[in-house]
Amino acid sequence: MERYICIHGHFYQPPRENPWLEDVELQDSAYPYHDWNERITAECYEPNTASRILDADGWIRKIVNNYSKISFNFGPTLLSWMENHEPEVHRAIIEADRISRERFSGHGSALAQAYNHMIMPLANRRDKYTQVFWGIKDFEHRFGRRPEGMWLPETAVDLETLEIMAEQGIRFTILAPYQARRFRRTGTGTWQDVGPGGIDPSVPYLINLPESGRTINVFFYNADISRAVAFEGLLLNGEHFARRLISAFDAGRPTAQLVHIATDGETYGHHHPHGDMALAYAIHYIESNKAARITNYGEFLEKHPPTFEVEIKENTAWSCAHGVERWRNNCGCNSGLHPGWSQAWRAPLRNALNWLRNTVAPMYEEEARRFLKDPWAARNDYIEVILDRSTENLNRFLDKHAVRPLEGDEQVRVLKLLEMQRHAMLMFTSCGWFFDEISGIETVQVLQYAGRVIQLAQELFGNSLEHSFLEILSQAKSNIPEHKDGAHIYEKFAKPAMVDLVKVGAHYAISSLFESYDEQSRIFSYTVLREDSVNRLAGAAKLTLGKARVTSEITREGVTIVYGVVNFGYPSINGGVQVYRDEESYRKMAEEVTGAFDRVDFPEVIRLLDQYFDGTTFSLKHLFRDKQREILDIILDSTLEEVAGDYRRIYERHAPLMRLLQELNIPQPKVLRAAAEFVLNTSLRQAFSEKVLDLEHIKALLDEARMASVSLDGASLGYALKKTLERMGEELRKHPTDLSLLEHLEAICNLVRSLPFEVDMWKVQNIYYGLLQSIYQDLHKRADQGDEKAPAWVERFGSLGDCLRIRRNK
Repeated sequence: MERYICIHGHFYQPPRENPWLEDVELQDSAYPYHDWNERITAECYEPNTASRILDADGWIRKIVNNYSKISFNFGPTLLSWMENHEPEVHRAIIEADRISRERFSGHGSALAQAYNHMIMPLANRRDKYTQVFWGIKDFEHRFGRRPEGMWLPETAVDLETLEIMAEQGIRFTILAPYQARRFRRTGTGTWQDVGPGGIDPSVPYLINLPESGRTINVFFYNADISRAVAFEGLLLNGEHFARRLISAFDAGRPTAQLVHIATDGETYGHHHPHGDMALAYAIHYIESNKAARITNYGEFLEKHPPTFEVEIKENTAWSCAHGVERWRNNCGCNSGLHPGWSQAWRAPLRNALNWLRNTVAPMYEEEARRFLKDPWAARNDYIEVILDRSTENLNRFLDKHAVRPLEGDEQVRVLKLLEMQRHAMLMFTSCGWFFDEISGIETVQVLQYAGRVIQLAQELFGNSLEHSFLEILSQAKSNIPEHKDGAHIYEKFAKPAMVDLVKVGAHYAISSLFESYDEQSRIFSYTVLREDSVNRLAGAAKLTLGKARVTSEITREGVTIVYGVVNFGYPSINGGVQVYRDEESYRKMAEEVTGAFDRVDFPEVIRLLDQYFDGTTFSLKHLFRDKQREILDIILDSTLEEVAGDYRRIYERHAPLMRLLQELNIPQPKVLRAAAEFVLNTSLRQAFSEKVLDLEHIKALLDEARMASVSLDGASLGYALKKTLERMGEELRKHPTDLSLLEHLEAICNLVRSLPFEVDMWKVQNIYYGLLQSIYQDLHKRADQGDEKAPAWVERFGSLGDCLRIRRNK
């Protein structure tokens, strides 16, 4: 009997990028990380690239790339973020697919995904085609090969989508077992209905597509084990996980069987901490006990093509008991966290977005025909520009699709049209409907995409679609009285994120008060070319004014702006930004404002700025979130230093009293405890961030915190020390024979073991393990052969390994 096991992970996050900036802004809820993508990468995506297999004593015996031994897909929008922000993780995922091809008979483990997680049965045919096409092209761009399989968002399926997938060369997909309607052995005439328990998931099935005569294969995952992994704690023990998989085989069947599961990939680390290790150990257990062959879908399909055909239940999904109603109706599917809440808002939300898509489609087609041979073919190929926005690549795209050579302003118009279409698809990302409340961040995100569509339509055609859109959206009632309805939520949460070139200029101008920009600077997806600038200082007051060219890297649209901003040493900022009119006006403004500033006539400076910028003024609130936080920190530094000094004086004066109170088991006054917590946490955070750690000073601070019963901020302290350890680990990678560095790292590692909070040493362990695999054997051999320096290195390297709990073999 041939026994195979395949574990599939669907790795995906809702897009979090500001649609106008093309990047994720600071998210406080992800603290201490910058945003949730970064946090989930640290908890899941990254650990699975180097997961630990532990021995009986809890020491690391092996580090493995889980992705190379499972089947997986990543959302293209997530990989795009990862390529820019976590390139090492991105590279490890691509490398895992290459390794899997060697392991699985030439079949890579990575699957493609319909591009932006749109519920495909609810899309029109044109969008379905583009979603599949973009998903394939993004996959080819990253993995360097054609995908064999494709993941359908929420496994939502209909025959039209399968037809399009088969037409574009996709061989298989994965569905839930209850999405099968009936099956039969290939070539026979008798169909058998699938019961409530679902179809037999241990074999692949063939779907004959009626429209084209093509076929596509489908694997139905094991629902019971998948559920146990995702929701029932099966990942608490890797061996139990492995045994559960093995137990699913039918010992009485002589034919090949595939036990396979599918869950959200975030199960392995984000939803279940250290779930990656349970996954790694389960695969290790199966392989070492020869209980089954680990495989992927492509390899199994080649070795064991389907002998059964199946008909699916159309318009069904794995996460809705009512078909695909979760994404268009108040079907009853929700998180369960808010009993009594209604999801009746889902229908008007979809109605509003459908109206917007259907309204801009003919506008796009008619206008694009002026410049493009086939507007919809051009939209399909636009993925090539999204993946590479270089001028050379854009020119190749236009050479292929333009009806004639286009002027610069015509190119801008074409790019705006195509961006309008891109966002008209992004606004249908499934997460907007999945959760309980229309004011949730996922729904606000899709409303921001809709806002970008409306903005581009206004700029291109001059007619505002917003009023009609909001009329429909106002029918989507919030469960939270203060948020009223979808229209109110759009105005309150989505529209404030809207950006234009002048707002980018305002950001540049205000931030120029606090940092020096190069002549050409990049601000998110915009470039700013400084054409002229004047800077003045007068005590704590600072003035900056100038002229600059702001250009979108996405649409190539540009505008020249003039600006003038002043700060008098406290949070208030006065100034304005406007589109450049002529050189004479600009020079006059610059001379008068700088003249008043040089005379220290600050009221006149403010009056002139107000006069020249027509009362259109900006302040810190007009900065993009990351820079806003950074500059507020700069402005607040002196204030915080003063407060910190006061706290420090209070603490130092009363520390003996606090110790006495502690010894006598008498509660400490809250004000003294607050001072102690602030001072000791701040001091430790600074000490952990030093280039060279003063371990004696750190130990003294920890002892003081212990004696004063101070609560330590483990999240921020652990994060600070983690970053320092990673920096030192990189130094060790560059200078692996530096004995003093090895000794210092070992001392810090021993300190970490004694801390009352967790410090992530994952990257340091990876670096050590890499050196263990690359140079340890050679230096150990040299020590055995009498090399004078090698024994000391081997001993010190071994001590660090013991501290990191990593096993070594000679």
